[in-house]
Amino acid sequence: MQERRRLLERWRQGGAQALVTLVRVEGSSYRRVGARMLVCAKGEYVGGISGGCLEAEVLRRAAWKVRSGAVVERFSTLFDDTEEMPYGLGCGGTLYLLLEPADTPEFAALMSAMEASLRGETREVVTVLPQAGLPLHRAVLDAAGGNVFGQIGDLAKRDEGVFREWLEPPQRLLLFGAGNDAQPMVSLAAQLGWSITVLDGREQWARPERFPEAERVVAASTLAGIEIQPRDAVVLMTHSYEQDRAWLTAVLPQRPRYLGLLGARHRSALLLSEAAALLGWEVAEVCEHVFAPVGLDLGGDGAEAIALATIAEIQACCQGKLGHSQRMTPETVAEQIAKGGASRFLEAQCAL
Repeated sequence: MQERRRLLERWRQGGAQALVTLVRVEGSSYRRVGARMLVCAKGEYVGGISGGCLEAEVLRRAAWKVRSGAVVERFSTLFDDTEEMPYGLGCGGTLYLLLEPADTPEFAALMSAMEASLRGETREVVTVLPQAGLPLHRAVLDAAGGNVFGQIGDLAKRDEGVFREWLEPPQRLLLFGAGNDAQPMVSLAAQLGWSITVLDGREQWARPERFPEAERVVAASTLAGIEIQPRDAVVLMTHSYEQDRAWLTAVLPQRPRYLGLLGARHRSALLLSEAAALLGWEVAEVCEHVFAPVGLDLGGDGAEAIALATIAEIQACCQGKLGHSQRMTPETVAEQIAKGGASRFLEAQCAL
């Protein structure tokens, strides 16, 4: 996401000559399909389509390769000195790169789609790659499938030679708690290009100057005016038991795809139990939707280490790559509560 921001920033400055997009990979590759590199005047470029091994060669060739329009170029990183360009890099893959000029309506439509994604709008980009003497065609659709740019008709139905991608908005992260330990969390998330909102009911903490990298800093003790979306990640870290309980019961029904609770296991177990009682849910249902204790078990101590473990867990969860986490089960909740005795809330509930 940060690369997308940098590409757009450099494009707005003018002087762009060509855009290079990784559209297909055979074997292994340092970058995923969709990686981009903007070639500019005076040998400048932004972004990347490899680990740094192909950029210089692509930069040298891009401007004159697109003089007659977009082309697809094949680059091999295998150990093979019979290749036209025997890099001998040993990365083990063959990369297909789309090189397109930066002065066409199709290019402008793609950049506009990127801008829309950073504003929070989803775009689908369908590009019919140039081949067999046919030029590049492109269409841009909104999240509902409505046409934004171009008409490619039956060309998009081809089995080969069509590159499709979804340009999703930046990952949203909502931090409930503006303590000092939230600051490294914001910094790490900002490096990933995420959109960050910090909320805290304590106005002396919820100040924009304390979180310059956050998109929003809100002094609030309720969700009024705060929309939680299904793709969002939420971390509760107020260090106030009552506030965390209030936020937990308010956020759980919104069902963000990641909800983390900072704190010791015994404290988290009590909070999960009380949230279940307040919502009328089973403890198992609460456990299913909350990552507690928050963060992957990476080791280390201190705010920075906790931030790293938490951001890593959110990234893995949102990318569908999450393996083992520390989240509680109903059994561990009961075990922790038994160790520490019932909470005041549970005692009161039992007395009713």
